Amino acid sequence: MLKQALLQIRFLYPGYFALVMATGIISNALMLMEFKILSDILFIVNLLAYPWLLFASTVRVMRFRAEYWNDLINPKLVFSFFTVVAASSVFGIQLLLRGYTAIALGLWLFGLVAWVLLSYFSFSVLIFLNNRHGVDVIHGGWLIAIVGTESLVLLGIQLTPYLGSGAALMFVVVNMLWGIGIAFYGIFITLFSYRLFFLRVEPVDVTPLFWVVMGAAAISVNAGSSLLLTEPGIPFLLALRPFVEGTILILWAWSTWWIPLLIVFGIWKYVVHQEPLHYHPMLWSVIFPLGMYSLATYRLSLAADFLPLQWASRIMIWIALGAWLLTMYGALGAIRQGLRVRL
Repeated sequence: MLKQALLQIRFLYPGYFALVMATGIISNALMLMEFKILSDILFIVNLLAYPWLLFASTVRVMRFRAEYWNDLINPKLVFSFFTVVAASSVFGIQLLLRGYTAIALGLWLFGLVAWVLLSYFSFSVLIFLNNRHGVDVIHGGWLIAIVGTESLVLLGIQLTPYLGSGAALMFVVVNMLWGIGIAFYGIFITLFSYRLFFLRVEPVDVTPLFWVVMGAAAISVNAGSSLLLTEPGIPFLLALRPFVEGTILILWAWSTWWIPLLIVFGIWKYVVHQEPLHYHPMLWSVIFPLGMYSLATYRLSLAADFLPLQWASRIMIWIALGAWLLTMYGALGAIRQGLRVRL
């Protein structure tokens, strides 16, 4: 059994932290909508999942450095490592909502350090190690870099009431990070759209990571709305608010527009081309955008003072929870199948 467990860790998908992201964002949305029991159940899941994934990743670094390094220098996989940043931030918000401020701050600092290292490393991979030098290398998973960036904004802005004199610095940092995330989105969505509309797309190219295109826009809306709902007390940041307001409205409309198109892609792959649907850790990258869209829509309704918008948020959160249950069922089934193979 130990040998089999090490084998699983050796080939651990680097984006598996999306499980924590998906679970946490649905939990946080349910907490905001006052479904505390459901939120707490999902929190317990992450209490198990996050430490286990950290442990497995640490073992992989120490015992299987070659495989870990190969994933890091792979242009198609390097951005998957940003799920560590996003998972730490989302889990940190779960902890902060339950009064664990110090741990949440520690997770934010850990996420920030990881984000800095991954940001420069991932772009270095694209510049120096991308042998293909073609737009066909890009896919939706690259936009996880935006998700990781904006997740630091979400946790950071909620930590400001506990930072005392350091709150002003945090306000500046999170506004900077929000802007960097928007710039990243502009770069990556341009490349992704070109690859999508002007190069041949095969069924194998359509993966669950396509949903990150919508999720990255939604988390930018959520982060921007959170900035608007917080009083920074700094005139320079207050002057930026009209820009933030216009940007998040456009991004929310853009993320909404993508949902039907993503459904069309799914029909084209699984119905028209009859591709089999099996559990894969990438499926958590579908659940997270659904939960994030719900939470982003809810926060936008508060920032815009347009509460009727919350009906869309409340519908989407139950869709996200249902999709989470189906995906978890698939994950447990994969585990059971693995146990039967060992026996």
